Amino acid sequence: MKLLENILVAYDFGKSSQNVLASAIELAKIFQSTIIPIHVLPDDIMNEKVRSLLQETAMDKLQEAANRIEGEGVAVKKPLLMVGIPYEAITRAAIDMNANLILVGSGETQKGDTFRLGTTAERIIQRSEKPVFVIKEGVLLNVHHILCPVDFSEASKRALKNAITMSRRFKSELTILSVCEVSKSPWFLSEKDLESENDNRCEQHKKDFEAFLKEFNLSDINWTKEAPKGNPSEEILSTISRKMIDLLIMGTSGRTGLNRMFMGSVTEKVIREVPCSFLTLKSEDVISLQVETHIKDIEQLHKTAMELIADGFYEEAIGHLKACLTINDMHVPAYHGLAKVYEKLNQPMRAKMYKMNAKDIMDKIWYQKIEEEVRKLRSS
Repeated sequence: MKLLENILVAYDFGKSSQNVLASAIELAKIFQSTIIPIHVLPDDIMNEKVRSLLQETAMDKLQEAANRIEGEGVAVKKPLLMVGIPYEAITRAAIDMNANLILVGSGETQKGDTFRLGTTAERIIQRSEKPVFVIKEGVLLNVHHILCPVDFSEASKRALKNAITMSRRFKSELTILSVCEVSKSPWFLSEKDLESENDNRCEQHKKDFEAFLKEFNLSDINWTKEAPKGNPSEEILSTISRKMIDLLIMGTSGRTGLNRMFMGSVTEKVIREVPCSFLTLKSEDVISLQVETHIKDIEQLHKTAMELIADGFYEEAIGHLKACLTINDMHVPAYHGLAKVYEKLNQPMRAKMYKMNAKDIMDKIWYQKIEEEVRKLRSS
């Protein structure tokens, strides 16, 4: 079972690239992913000898990275060396290699820089429909607390769905933030009327937030929700600082054509100033459940089912556990697994039924053993 199959890692050989590679390896270990390293050389080198030397050196460095990945016990595909504009080449390669995720460094910055996001990373986010994971310079991938802002859009639904699964895998806390943006309209007759309007607006926002959250499976994770009033980008950045967030997961609009260059003012402001690593999603999920459908071995079926339960994929787990019972209708672990799933789905009657089935089988096995022992004693 795989949730995140291929990670395309942009490797630029700068001093921060070692942290990018280390983060990619850590992520691949957690999700049992395959890494594809990529480096892009400039296309404006006229001297053939210099160009050839650069290609040779770059390929050596890419192979070193591949050897390091393999040495960590992580699967790695043949490194890609491309020529052109980095963000264009990386975006194209992600499609060609069927990557589930592009992982890139935020770029090296100087102290006091207003914008902390490099041009290449920003343009990959703008251009690519693939999810983009940006690793902050000098920040290790050690995820204890995830923040996922939502605005009830399809993009934020996708972000939260992925954030929940990543929270389970990282065993991290999850904060779900939804900001009620207050009105500052000058059309109200008094300050009191404006305040009353904003109070009503935020009360409705909280109700919408509650309804939105009911669509998600939040069992077995440590999560909290917050619904402050204010400016969305300011509240997101404030929450990251206040709660010491390690990873921000945000949905961005999946626009096409010329508008593809724009991510929305909130996303644009946040990703330029955010101090932690972050993940942006447009029209594709990072987490894409891929389960082998032709497993015949009962123990492998059961193992996969338990992994599915741990990741919150309950319907898929039920399918695997029932497949166990078609192979052996006395497979007690499958009955226990089904009882566990139905408890999580808040269906106590079904859970009780499968528990009773397991108990009946265990009792039957026990009585059969007693009968065998009695026969042995009589025959002796």
